[in-house]
Amino acid sequence: MRLLLVLVLAAAAAAVANAGAESVLRQVTDVPVAADADALFCDSWMLSVETGNAGPWRQVPARCGASVRAYMDGERYASDSAVAAAESLAFASQAFASGEGGAKPAWVFDVDETLLSNAPYYAQSGWGATQTSVESHLSAQTSQYVDPSLAIRSHGEAISSFLASGVVEFNETSFDAWVDVAKAPALPSSLKLYNELQGLGFHIILLTGRSESQRNATEENLLFAGYHSWEKLILRQPSDIGKTAVQYKSERRAVMEVEGFKILGNSGDQWSDLIGLPVSTRSFKLPNPMYYIS
Repeated sequence: MRLLLVLVLAAAAAAVANAGAESVLRQVTDVPVAADADALFCDSWMLSVETGNAGPWRQVPARCGASVRAYMDGERYASDSAVAAAESLAFASQAFASGEGGAKPAWVFDVDETLLSNAPYYAQSGWGATQTSVESHLSAQTSQYVDPSLAIRSHGEAISSFLASGVVEFNETSFDAWVDVAKAPALPSSLKLYNELQGLGFHIILLTGRSESQRNATEENLLFAGYHSWEKLILRQPSDIGKTAVQYKSERRAVMEVEGFKILGNSGDQWSDLIGLPVSTRSFKLPNPMYYIS
C-alpha cells in the first residue's frame, strides 16, 4: 500500500513538473505580443549581431534605423562600452601582475568604433544612407561652412531623418572623405582604458583596416582625440588589398608574436578584429550595430 502511494505521488509530481516545463517552454519560444514590436525586434536583432548569430549582414533592417540611432546616441551604448572596458582592465591588471605577459606584454586595439567613434559621420549620412542623398539634402545649406565637420555637426539632426527608411551599404568614398577630416572623437571608455593600460606598462599596438595612404590623417585624428605614445600603428599595405579582415589581422598578430610580443588582450568592434590564429589571451568585443566587416 505504501509502495502504491509512493508511486501515485511520484506520478503526480512528474505530471506537475511536465506541465510546468511545457509552460516555461511556451513562455520562452512563443513570439511575444508587444506594444512596440519594432523596438523589441530591433533589440533582439542587435543582440544577434553582437553575439555573431546574425552572421554576415549587409545593412541595418529598415525598421531598425531609429533603434540604432537611439542606441548609439543614448546611455546604453556608453554603458555597454564602459562595461567592456572595465572587464578589460580587470583582466589586464591581473595578467600583468602575474607576469603572464613576459618581457613584452601587448594589447592590440582596432581604431574605428574601438578607439575612435565615427558616429558623427554615420549620423550625418543616415547611418549608411547614400552619400548622393546626403549631399542633395545639404546642398542648399553647407556653402556657408569652410570646415565640412561643421556641416556634419550642424545638420546631423536634420539628416537623421534618413533613418526612417533604413540604411544601405557602406560608401567607401564618403567615409574616406570623413577620415581625412580627422576629427572623429574618442570613445571615452576606450581612452580611459588605453591610458590605464599604458600606466600598467603594456605595449599598445594599433591594428586597423585603414590603408597606408590614410596614415597621416589617422595619426592626426588619434592625437586630436587624446591618444599618444602607441608602440605601432599598423595599416593595410598594397599587398593586403583583397584580404579579409580576419586574414589580414591574423597575419599581423603572427608577426607581433615573432617580434616577441605576448598579446594578452585584443579590443575590437568586429569579430573579424578578434578571431583567426593567433588569438590574444583574452579578446574583448565592443558593441557596433552599424556595420559588419568580414
